[in-house]
Amino acid sequence: MLETIFNAANWFALPFWALMILLPGWRVTRQVMESLLPIAVLAVVYLYLLVTGFDGASLAGFSDPQLSLSGLSQLFARPQVMAAGWVHYIVMDLFVGRWIYLEGYNKRIWTSHSLLLCLFAGPVGLLSHLATVAIVQLIRQNRPDASASGLSDQSDVEVELPEESA
Repeated sequence: MLETIFNAANWFALPFWALMILLPGWRVTRQVMESLLPIAVLAVVYLYLLVTGFDGASLAGFSDPQLSLSGLSQLFARPQVMAAGWVHYIVMDLFVGRWIYLEGYNKRIWTSHSLLLCLFAGPVGLLSHLATVAIVQLIRQNRPDASASGLSDQSDVEVELPEESA
């Protein structure tokens, strides 16, 4: 059963990543990603794994202020703990990916590179997005046509994004 839950959580998240990375301008992608339901479903799976997979020793181990790296490795050696930890990563990475996608959409900033990085190395994707936003804002603020026309606000400057499909 644990293996099934683990695999289901992995497969459940992938279509959302595919939509954000491959079809960012599609209206359906935006509608799907504006919902927190996919995140909530995975969070419920995580809660289930946490409640059913952690015994008193595991909880005591994680709450130990002197927890060492080798102690943490021993805790994650249990399949129940590892499955919960992995689903935790899936939930949080998808949450951050959703934020990157929606912020990029609203600011009209290309995000596929950051989302791909976030899928495989969460914090690196977040850093990529933050750097992309900073660079785009700097470029937009220094554009002669933007400042001359009073369009220094990034939301008023057009950036080429894929066309929305029906």
